[in-house]
Amino acid sequence: MPADIKNLARRWFEEVWNQARDATIDELIAPDCVAHGLEDGGGDMPGPQFRRFYRQFVSGFPDVKITVDQVIAEGDTTAVRITGRATHAGDGLGVKATGRKVTVSGICMMRWRDGKIIEAWNEFDAAGLLRQIGAGPGAAGGGAGAVKVKA
Repeated sequence: MPADIKNLARRWFEEVWNQARDATIDELIAPDCVAHGLEDGGGDMPGPQFRRFYRQFVSGFPDVKITVDQVIAEGDTTAVRITGRATHAGDGLGVKATGRKVTVSGICMMRWRDGKIIEAWNEFDAAGLLRQIGAGPGAAGGGAGAVKVKA
């Protein structure tokens, strides 16, 4: 019986993001995976480099919690609508910690093979996140700034 990709998608967010279970990254990302939209400028990232993005993000928002609002599956692909909540408590994203609480929405589409992610498309409200920490255009107390993932 093929893997239940809806449950695997939920497991990804619960274990990786909410439980900070690093081992799940290796368990669920295929070696040939490509993640779209996580690099600076929205570029592509080889799946094995996801851990770098993850660690950098969590260093800026160490208490991040992701709520899976909806999962839709068709064929080998899941579409997951999420809401993230966190406190900007670290400098890991190149923006000095503000202590501000943030809420951000996102969509992640994942293509699965043999119970592993082989391709993912990621979209989240980065501009809204920056505004909430006072670093983006139109931010209260504004200032130029950008969330960047360093190579």
